[in-house]
Amino acid sequence: MPERSPLERVVDFMEVPLGYAADAAVVEAERCLQCKDPQCVKGCPVGINIPGFIKLILEGKPGEAAKKIKETSSLPAVCGRVCPQEDQCEKLCIVGKKNKPVAIGNLERYAADWEMAHGVDIPEPKPPTGKSVAVVGAGPAGLTCAGELSKMGHSVTIFEALHKAGGVLVYGIPEYRLPKKIVEKEIDYLKGLGVRIVLDALIGRTYTIDDLLSDFDAVFVGSGAGHPTFLNIPGENLNGIYSANEYLTRINLMKANLFPQSHTPVTRGKNVTVIGGGNVAMDAARTALRMKADTVTLIYRRGREELPARIEEVTRAEEEGVRFQLLTSPLRFVGNSEGWVEKIECERMELGEPDATGRRRPLPVAGSEFAIDTDTAIVAIGTDANNLLTNVTPGLETNKRGYIVVDEATGKTTKEGVYAGGDNTTGAATVILAMGAGKRAARAIDEYLNSRQ
Repeated sequence: MPERSPLERVVDFMEVPLGYAADAAVVEAERCLQCKDPQCVKGCPVGINIPGFIKLILEGKPGEAAKKIKETSSLPAVCGRVCPQEDQCEKLCIVGKKNKPVAIGNLERYAADWEMAHGVDIPEPKPPTGKSVAVVGAGPAGLTCAGELSKMGHSVTIFEALHKAGGVLVYGIPEYRLPKKIVEKEIDYLKGLGVRIVLDALIGRTYTIDDLLSDFDAVFVGSGAGHPTFLNIPGENLNGIYSANEYLTRINLMKANLFPQSHTPVTRGKNVTVIGGGNVAMDAARTALRMKADTVTLIYRRGREELPARIEEVTRAEEEGVRFQLLTSPLRFVGNSEGWVEKIECERMELGEPDATGRRRPLPVAGSEFAIDTDTAIVAIGTDANNLLTNVTPGLETNKRGYIVVDEATGKTTKEGVYAGGDNTTGAATVILAMGAGKRAARAIDEYLNSRQ
């Protein structure tokens, strides 16, 4: 798929990939072998009929292809942009055994974008069942669960803590990777199915789970894992140090890049340092460049091969000018007399034997300390469970890390009538895995409601 050049794209928040033209989509679709036992489908967490929708693109029917995708996925325009296909469906593509795999994600995006441009048909839901479900959180898991349940004929209401629906799709993923208008259109589709969304409703404060159970027949909790993890090193409370959650939320959802018109400020650092190596770290680093930083340095304690971020995101970050300081670990933040961070003291690392995750353990190199000048630091090393909801929900069991305990096949929790899925049960994962959890839970909730008639 063609992309905008690094010099052009790094000065704005417009989308980087340009999308397929119709003829290019057909050429790519021709590469699909239409396998009788498609392994790619087995790699898709929501079970999209991949050969089926690609065949429709090949036949010049992108609208029908989009409908085929929506038989099993509620957010195709989103997944076509941010789903890590290279580790899922495309990884199992037979064509990829000897050549590049079929670009399944790009074709999914093409079909979804074509449908959005030419009008979306809302399928007729099943007759109303008279049953109602409350969904906590309007992120990928909650949106998927709500859409599936609505198509089954249940009345669904989503309760979202923030002032916009979308969860990580609107507050976490930058505009240049996932335009907000795309998310809004996907949500409009769900509203067309009959899903109701209540904003500014913080479950655990505004309402409790027990409040919801008194008004609804079942509850799905898809609240995510939004509690940022910090380094816990000296100086971390200095001004100019952000969690990636706060930094990206201020810019993505609250339009801090437009301050003062947006009324939401953020430090526009000249020398920005990002700590972490995942997709969120890449998002923060590339966003800092677009906020007109002179330098952006990314610190990661392992090597390039161990970076957990998608290869395409690492490549784009490098193309745009992010400096990678690999095999490096921060020791302490150092501030100036006014309480602002001015440098990060670090040490070099070397890789030892594999640890419990299977990755080689980073070990400090004696006498290797050095400093990096920085006036803004962004910590992007992951998230933990947010216990705001679970602390006020009797009967809802959590594990030692604070995540909700569920049956993996159904999303059923230890509290009657309550199901959960996504990052609040697994820890931080991908959009498509959260969607898969929402879909599995929807099927289980439907069975549960039908058994109570």
